[in-house]
Amino acid sequence: MFKKEVYISRRNRLTSLMSECAEQGRRGIAVFPGNVEAPQNYRGNDYKFRQESSFLYYWGIDEPGFAAILDLDAGEAALYGNDVDMDDIIWMGPQPTVASKAELIGADSWAPVSAFDEAVRKALSQGRPVHFLPPSRYANTMRLSSLLGLSAEDVRTKKPFSGKTEGASEELVKAVISMRLVKEGCEIEEIDKACEIGYLMHTAARQGCRPGVLEQDIVGVMDGVTLSKGWGTSFATILSQNGETLHNHSHHQIITPGRLLLVDAGAESNTHYASDFTRTYPCSGKFTPKQKDIYDIVESCNALAFEMARPGIAYRDVHLAVAARMLEGLKAVGIVKGDVSSMVEAGVAGLFMPHGLGHNMGIDVHDMEDLGENLVGYDPDQTRSSQLGLGSLRMARRLRPGNVVTDEPGIYFIPALISKWKEDGLAADFVNYSLLESSYFDFGGIRLEDDVLITPEGARRLGSRRLPIKSSEIEEVMAAER
Repeated sequence: MFKKEVYISRRNRLTSLMSECAEQGRRGIAVFPGNVEAPQNYRGNDYKFRQESSFLYYWGIDEPGFAAILDLDAGEAALYGNDVDMDDIIWMGPQPTVASKAELIGADSWAPVSAFDEAVRKALSQGRPVHFLPPSRYANTMRLSSLLGLSAEDVRTKKPFSGKTEGASEELVKAVISMRLVKEGCEIEEIDKACEIGYLMHTAARQGCRPGVLEQDIVGVMDGVTLSKGWGTSFATILSQNGETLHNHSHHQIITPGRLLLVDAGAESNTHYASDFTRTYPCSGKFTPKQKDIYDIVESCNALAFEMARPGIAYRDVHLAVAARMLEGLKAVGIVKGDVSSMVEAGVAGLFMPHGLGHNMGIDVHDMEDLGENLVGYDPDQTRSSQLGLGSLRMARRLRPGNVVTDEPGIYFIPALISKWKEDGLAADFVNYSLLESSYFDFGGIRLEDDVLITPEGARRLGSRRLPIKSSEIEEVMAAER
């Protein structure tokens, strides 16, 4: 938890941003239901608790069963939660009071959870607008549906302000996004901490990448690092020798000489700020010439993206520049042919990198995507492409100081996708399908990812130290660790 002044300042700014929603001087209230415990199979045996991220951002309480209301007309902040009773004390021990927690975050008042429902119903009866964010959890969807008299679909659907409560508030969503996109100094410190944990977990992965080792054994050590140093993983660890499958969560294989091990994993700090790194290792400790050729293309793309990242440039343009660099490299090894700019325009890069260059990162590893990818990742004058790869770009905006984005180019040889493109006659003038079929169907995939903070002068990679990334560095450090 940060100092209470941080939360007070955030709520005051949110109130100011919501001033455009005034109708006859009435902006209404913004409600924030926090997450509750979710049983795995019976009450008391719950999934590990994770607080709703925007609730954390504005209210700071990292415990289940809380809710909050920001009165946008009076500028008052109310926290709702229940003090523990004797049954709770028996199982949990004495706990701080809700009043003391309200003081920690600078709330103006506090009340039991039941008063939250009463306050919302009162606002509705007075005709006051009730603004809320689209919930990601089922329990909060059902709670808001019942409380507001809306369908579950309407609760999760963003609608522009009309003076009535008809769905999730598009104005509140946009206001929250505008604030959370630009990270404060205290947030950057926490992301740096998460990146340090990420460095340690990826170091453990590289050291565990030895022939004969079960992939699951490596994942277990990595995840253990995150639990010993922070809250845990920021997403389910991706570790696989089938790196051509972008989100491969199967860890059943034995590390085999000659293959590549793709490791995409991140950690959360104890305050829930995330890291997200990817490295790809030669299982033999040394790249084959063919692997090195492709690896060095990806590493060059990663470096180019970082060099270009600065205030004012659209990350969409960085993605396109990376696509051109990638195709230049693939052309040099005979996989594609023809004019590179024409290939970029035709979307040929999507065959080899069917995902975007990066995404926003913060309290969520894919920050705020529960609020809507296009609202989070695209400026109002940008439209999403329909091309494979570019169409999956989650962050296209013009960069601003304080943005935190991932830089994660990759090259993948996906046999089914390549065969489909060939069958459909796509990019026939550009792609050497015969070479792909004869030499790359068993290659796998390579991805290299860093976390980047946009600064007033340009950019810096987050974390106090960078994981080895050049092919020569990888081979050198793996040789020293064996």
